[in-house]
Amino acid sequence: MTRYLVPLGIFLLLVALLGVGLTLNPREVPSPLIDKSAPAFTLPRLGAAGETIATSDLRGRVWLLNVWASWCVSCRVEHPLVMELARSGEVDIVGLNYKDEDADARAWLGRHGDPYTVSAVDADGRVGIDWGVYGVPETFVVDRDGMIRYKHIGPLTREAIDKTVMPLVRELKKEAA
Repeated sequence: MTRYLVPLGIFLLLVALLGVGLTLNPREVPSPLIDKSAPAFTLPRLGAAGETIATSDLRGRVWLLNVWASWCVSCRVEHPLVMELARSGEVDIVGLNYKDEDADARAWLGRHGDPYTVSAVDADGRVGIDWGVYGVPETFVVDRDGMIRYKHIGPLTREAIDKTVMPLVRELKKEAA
């Protein structure tokens, strides 16, 4: 009898673990950087030879870091929403052009529109690694003190913007006022 109970117990444990795993949302992978200082960077500005952008330049305001690339299919999917968000003027959007060719990135923005206050060039992907990026697109909400408050993995959606990103941005702006 016990020789049947052990395999049955193991089987039931595996079913329980699988059941829990199926309820998890892979887009909500917790980031160890939430509520921590945003990793500092100073990077070249896309299309502005000799100019740089640094996280220190963004202190004192709430902003989004949107990681994108011209080769990223999902970036094109989210781009109309990022453009709409930029037109609203509610939050500055900083682009992090990730592992891309400068000319390709400029041409892509020329074709699809440029929603970014500024785009930083992360040609080798090191800044992306510091920020915990493992795929593009990803979007971060950063508060006035330079703390990462939220990370959205994958293309932004209307629901994510309306229910999570912008309510958080508005709350962070109120806190600091």
